[in-house]
Amino acid sequence: MLVRRIARPLLASSFIYGGIDTLRNPQSRVPGARPVVEKVTEQADKSLPVTVPRDVEQWVKIDAAVKVGAGSLFALGKFPRLAALLMAGSIVPTTLAGHRFWEHTDPKERFGQLSHFLKNLGLLGGLLIAAVDTEGKPSVGYRARRAAKKASNSTEKSIAKAQKRAAKAQKKAEKRLK
Repeated sequence: MLVRRIARPLLASSFIYGGIDTLRNPQSRVPGARPVVEKVTEQADKSLPVTVPRDVEQWVKIDAAVKVGAGSLFALGKFPRLAALLMAGSIVPTTLAGHRFWEHTDPKERFGQLSHFLKNLGLLGGLLIAAVDTEGKPSVGYRARRAAKKASNSTEKSIAKAQKRAAKAQKKAEKRLK
């Protein structure tokens, strides 16, 4: 559909641009990302059997690479649902790290950060819609239920035929015994 061909690159453009900018200059994002990375790595170390790297710049670069890669795939219409999910997963820590409006006391700065925070929430909403967009095709769940129902009906028919054949064979055997 034409709308998807236009909307996907538009939605992906800020992710691709932001990711490239961050890959070129990751140090500018490190201070904002530090609190989020520290909380995530702390929780991961408690939950996972392996230790998670704590290098904040490395996490910033990984996040930027995900944005560029997933944004490019999404813009091109390749694996759009997966790409939308990856971008949605990437925008959450970015928003929490970069737009902490609750920490600002200056009304202008607070308003600016709140505006960016809400803009990112809007992008997240659009990505979630894109992640469930099946492009008019039946969903995987629908196709699985339909296939299961067909298999069930086919099995029931096969059992009924087998029962009829068994009953016929039994009658034939009884006739031979007489």
